[in-house]
Amino acid sequence: MSWPIVTLSVLLVITSLMLALTVLLHKGRGGGMSDLFGGGMSTALGGTSIAERNLDRLTIIVGLIWLACILGLLALYRFTT
Repeated sequence: MSWPIVTLSVLLVITSLMLALTVLLHKGRGGGMSDLFGGGMSTALGGTSIAERNLDRLTIIVGLIWLACILGLLALYRFTT
């Protein structure tokens, strides 16, 4: 294995964990699995807070890094073997 494959693999594991964590931190919007665990009991205040918007941005950024790792590993395995 070459160092780019190892580096991207480690980065993929880290971003996978971060992506799962950021998705789980989102507030439930209702009608899904969050209602099953009591998420539908909270009242919706209508607007989104700054923290929620920042969490949305962080989730998108981590998701894009995760996707780039997947595509990078695909290209490395495809063209180096």
